[in-house]
Amino acid sequence: MPFGTVKLLDGRELPMIAFGTGSTMKYKDVTDYVEQALDNGFCHIDTAAFYQTEKYIGIALRESGLPRSSVYITTKYSNKDVTVRESMRNSLENLGLTFVDLYLVHFPGTLEDIEIGWREFESLKEDGLAKSIGVSNFSLEQLQLLFKTAREKPVVNQIELHPYNYAENKELLAYCAKQGIVVEAYGSLNSITQNPGGPVDAVVDAIANRIDATPNQVIFAWVKSKRAAIVTTSRSKERLHEYLAVADLPPLTPEEIAAIDEAGAQGPPSASRVARTGKAVMVLVLIILAALRLYSGTGIFFRALRLA
Repeated sequence: MPFGTVKLLDGRELPMIAFGTGSTMKYKDVTDYVEQALDNGFCHIDTAAFYQTEKYIGIALRESGLPRSSVYITTKYSNKDVTVRESMRNSLENLGLTFVDLYLVHFPGTLEDIEIGWREFESLKEDGLAKSIGVSNFSLEQLQLLFKTAREKPVVNQIELHPYNYAENKELLAYCAKQGIVVEAYGSLNSITQNPGGPVDAVVDAIANRIDATPNQVIFAWVKSKRAAIVTTSRSKERLHEYLAVADLPPLTPEEIAAIDEAGAQGPPSASRVARTGKAVMVLVLIILAALRLYSGTGIFFRALRLA
């Protein structure tokens, strides 16, 4: 079963999983990896001017022979030293395309004036150079600021999302859902690949055993439960198959989702150890204080006896 799409605010469809060319692929020739992703079922390719991978994606697209309508391309405005329109022209030239499907503001600080900058994004959409426009790494407050002057809302907010930062992003996710903005999640596997041994691991492993899945697949199933699209990457064909197979997994139960949320709220391994150490120190301090009070009270009692 394919991963499927989600309808955006502007009526267009966004594929719910994307092959990303950032992370460890930045500044590298990713031609072979993009071709591999396209050959193995990915139709959405995510890049950015900052990654310097656009020209290699363009080569992969040409060599794939796929019709333009069968691929979905996202890129991002990353360099405030050039105008939004100039950056878009450079991206299109590198990609060998006449338009991109989704154009994002890579970071809030990329737009020195958010009102003027977003107007340029809106004009790109009006001119057909970008079919949809959105943002990346925007906080709730930054979205609210954008909405004060935007004629057209961003259809997407691409953010880092995993169990260990879910609690701090709950309000942002709720706001995006209320506004009809689709959240795209990147870095979701960081919770188990970069923070092994944390409280999330045991919960994920237990769920993986129940549904006959890998821990990576459980994390992506959790991302899906938050109604977020997935941006991921791998040089391994087997990993790509593993990620796409998440579409065939049974949904996590509400109890399993809550268990991952609660484990993530404890923080990654270092934070969890600090919290546990802090609690232990606090208990020790309370014991010492209680002992001092008891000792003090006993001393007063014996002094009173001697005086009597």
